[in-house]
Amino acid sequence: MVAKKIKEGLEQLFPNPECELKYSTDYQLLVAVILSAQCTDKRVNIVTEKLFKEYGTPEKILSLTQQQLEEKIHSCGFYHNKAKNILSMTKDLLEKYNGKVPSNEQDLQSLAGVGRKTANVVIGEFFKGQAIAVDTHVLRVSNRLGIVKTENPLKCEIALNKLFDKKDWSKLHLQMVLFGRYICKSQKPICSKCPFVDICISDKKHN
Repeated sequence: MVAKKIKEGLEQLFPNPECELKYSTDYQLLVAVILSAQCTDKRVNIVTEKLFKEYGTPEKILSLTQQQLEEKIHSCGFYHNKAKNILSMTKDLLEKYNGKVPSNEQDLQSLAGVGRKTANVVIGEFFKGQAIAVDTHVLRVSNRLGIVKTENPLKCEIALNKLFDKKDWSKLHLQMVLFGRYICKSQKPICSKCPFVDICISDKKHN
């Protein structure tokens, strides 16, 4: 019953959810998702609009030094590690996969700097597979709705996978991200717009 209520509520709020990261290729999406860690999609899009105009391919990214890339992505935060990971991932991609982003989780996670969440986003968004990527929004919403009681993204993903039909995973991921980003916000959730107030267990409810 809880799964049905959540699915129907999210469907009403976001019937046609879309990833808000802007990209043209599989490689650009992968770079954008790496940059999005601890950063808003809005900020990432500002950075990648300039970055991808000149350096939108693996070969062009590798023409940059780490310091040069750091300067271009500085405003995304954690720029040192992100630049290092992007350059390492790009080298891996060219050496192991001829520059083509792999479509399965195991191969994606073999790339430097690519974890489970990033792999799941790429699988669901670019390759149209079924995967629930647990970011900060999905984790927060899942806890507030009583689906899980954990800060562990993998445990949350497993619980969500069990609760919802596989055919709905990728769409549900996008819906939960948008719900967490615009309604069930971290500090000031807009409870008046939430269809789940009766099942929410958050101590921030009605704030």
